[in-house]
Amino acid sequence: MPIRARLGLRRSAERTAGHREVTVERAEKRAAARRLAPALLAAHLLGAGLAMALLRHTAALPWLITWGAAVAVAAATLTRLLVARAEPEAPLPLASAGAAAAALALAWAVIPLHLAGAADPPVTHALDLLLATVMTASALTLATLPSAALVLVAGTAAATAAPFALTGRPVAAAIVVALALLLAAVIFSRARAVARIGAAESALREREATVQLLLRDFEEGADWLWQTDAARRIVGASERFARACGVAAAELEGTPLLQSLAGADWDSAAIPDELRLIADKMTRREPFSDVALPVTVRGETRWWQIAAAPRLDAAGRFAGFRGVVSDITEQRASAERINRMARFDALTGLPNRLSVNEELTRALSEAERWRARCAFMMIDLDRFKAVNDTLGHPVGDRLLRRVSERLAELVTENELIGRLGGDEFAVVVRDAGDPGRLERLAHTIIETLSRPYEVDQHTLYIGASVGVATGPRDGRTAETLIRSADLALYRSKDRGGGVYHAYVPQLHLEAEERRVIELALRRALDNDELHLAYQPVVDSRSGAVRGFEALLRWSHPELGDIPPAKFVPIAEEARLIAPIGEWVLRTACAEAAGWPDDVRVAVNVSPEQLHNPQFVGVITDTLARTGLPARRLELEVTESVFLREGTGAVKLLKQILDLGVGLSLDDFGTGYSSLGYLSATRFSSIKIDRSFVQAASRGTAEAIAIIRAVVAMAQSMGMATTAEGVETEAELRLARELGCGSIQGFYFGRPLPVTEARALAIAVRRPDATPAATRAA
Repeated sequence: MPIRARLGLRRSAERTAGHREVTVERAEKRAAARRLAPALLAAHLLGAGLAMALLRHTAALPWLITWGAAVAVAAATLTRLLVARAEPEAPLPLASAGAAAAALALAWAVIPLHLAGAADPPVTHALDLLLATVMTASALTLATLPSAALVLVAGTAAATAAPFALTGRPVAAAIVVALALLLAAVIFSRARAVARIGAAESALREREATVQLLLRDFEEGADWLWQTDAARRIVGASERFARACGVAAAELEGTPLLQSLAGADWDSAAIPDELRLIADKMTRREPFSDVALPVTVRGETRWWQIAAAPRLDAAGRFAGFRGVVSDITEQRASAERINRMARFDALTGLPNRLSVNEELTRALSEAERWRARCAFMMIDLDRFKAVNDTLGHPVGDRLLRRVSERLAELVTENELIGRLGGDEFAVVVRDAGDPGRLERLAHTIIETLSRPYEVDQHTLYIGASVGVATGPRDGRTAETLIRSADLALYRSKDRGGGVYHAYVPQLHLEAEERRVIELALRRALDNDELHLAYQPVVDSRSGAVRGFEALLRWSHPELGDIPPAKFVPIAEEARLIAPIGEWVLRTACAEAAGWPDDVRVAVNVSPEQLHNPQFVGVITDTLARTGLPARRLELEVTESVFLREGTGAVKLLKQILDLGVGLSLDDFGTGYSSLGYLSATRFSSIKIDRSFVQAASRGTAEAIAIIRAVVAMAQSMGMATTAEGVETEAELRLARELGCGSIQGFYFGRPLPVTEARALAIAVRRPDATPAATRAA
């Protein structure tokens, strides 16, 4: 039965507190009365015997015997009422006790009223003293029955004082009355004291019973009590404690406690530090608590939690220790599982971000302490998102497990590898004193993770980019060192991925610059800071203007002119390219609507825009609002738009073509060129990157062959070709010889302000207009 059930509910006890106090008081009064009843009877019998001895010469013997018998009967009756066996909490028989006390008082009153005058003065004085003694004895022994005691004292006092008053001795009468009043005060005081003492003793007994009950339940529960003598040997070993130790109680008795806890390790040096702590505390006779100790019982390791305090004997001398043992094996295992869940990644089993941060903090502390170096590597998987987008997250999760397995094979005792989240991993290098070894590890990670993976019958190719920061040089806290490594990783990703880059302070300045630019870029549209410039695209043979490419420009009132190569990537990362690109499209189409019908306008489109299914609606709305025919609009896209497979970009390009809008593949020949792009989408033109044009003009055979192949392929597929970045006569001549139909570059004109571009476009209408090439020259 639970302890609370045995002891009674506390609220129920509170509701019956008043009744319980009355019950306790009655029980204690009855117990006190029973204890004092024999003394009361002895006092009256002895007093009666003395009185009979004093009056043997004054009163007749039969009378004395009769009187003595009356006193004895009355005293015996009162005593019987006091010692009668009844329920302790039952009310005392006050009425019967009062009647018996009155009868006893009446019996004693006979002496002074009828016999005192006939006695000699010495006998009379002895009788008066005897009556006073009887009154006092009655007051003390009947303290728990104040009414009966008062009746007895008052009756005896009245009978004693009356003869004094009648014989002209008022002082003696007053003394008797004063004694009676004093005894009455003593009766009331004694009654209260007896009640208090009895209640305290009852409460003490109840507490002792409660403690014993608690100890029994405690001993029957999951914990065990133990105690030792002054020599730290187990005494009074319980059966449960012995079973927990795997031995019999008799065998455990007298065994040194530390030896029992150590088990087979007692004779070896492999004693746990926790046991040494217990031994030290016991040697110094100090209490200890919550000490978790591994204990081997029957070949199984259990965890016990031990607490103890010194115990003293009756003389206050040290007698040993008394304590309790709790088996916390399951709680500890549960706590370890929770701790693992909190510190290890559920998918890969690697330490998570929390564990990595803690380990990095420790590594930095050690590096500061020993004036050494540690390092932090951030690893980001290249092209991992394409796997998730095309094959789904389950395949992506399995790929992450394979990545974690490869990383785990690379670590030594000097490194800790963890997963930060997503496709980001980290390496904490505790000792990074050798920069060459650090760089080799980074290259090894990139090479290992770039090898193909076989997952669910798919051959997957991904890569890795690594950023490294060294502490405490690049950061004295885990937070700053991680930020430095992140900046280095950003530089690696910015260079195309698959490379390793170490942190340099310049990266922090660049990051701050990007932050400032991003904040300013968010307000650029509202502040009317953006504008367009238009670069002519001319016919390679005649030099006539065929169209213009709209180029975005930004003039900030404080930062000045910011080049597109700096702010466009930031706009893409900050997801600002969509509203900016929409503004460019509307502005360029509105301007081109006023140009001649045969002059086209080309607008660059970000991959982020083409991954938005609503972009076709933006184009349709723009053409409708500006009135520009779809055939005069050409959208330029780069090959990177095809890298994110499964996003619908190819389908969206087909919808754009169905509108009648032209498509141009920009910067063809760089990066990720593939003929599959050309077969998947009907491009109207291909723009050859200026790097090939410049290399071909210098006589590079490979560049010439590439341009010639691209032109031949485009012609066979009905596509036009445009050579970008033509700046010299030699480059123009080569582009013409290789068959490029259109030319764009500084040779014919730099990007023009809108007013100059408008004038040049309108000039195309005039029959006498000279070729743009002539004007540029």
